[in-house]
Amino acid sequence: MKNQSVKVFDISDNEFADTLMGFGLKRNVAKTLTFLRNGDKVTSRDIEIASNLRQPEVSTAMRELDNLNWVIIKEVKKPGKGRPFKTYQLDKSINTIIDHLGKQKVMESRTILENIQKLKQMNVSKK
Repeated sequence: MKNQSVKVFDISDNEFADTLMGFGLKRNVAKTLTFLRNGDKVTSRDIEIASNLRQPEVSTAMRELDNLNWVIIKEVKKPGKGRPFKTYQLDKSINTIIDHLGKQKVMESRTILENIQKLKQMNVSKK
């Protein structure tokens, strides 16, 4: 048996993921994004171990990140026999992603404020 060094989440990683969840991201997407922010090419197994997610949760998160065009997915053939595996890497910088999430929340807030004003005006006109 061989020894391997495995990265795992620390307190700051968990805090980063929790903050992303505060933006409305699902837990598995937030944790996956947190692990990918280093910029390294990783496998789903790396993400599973570090973030304490199960394989289906990582796959679902990767599908969502891929739909947002935030991740590069490459299939790597193993030498010899065996099923190929995928590597993952962010396609956008984490700051670009954070900016996108922030702009989304600002737009949502504006819409909510506009709706509040509209309701107030509608209520005034009824009196």
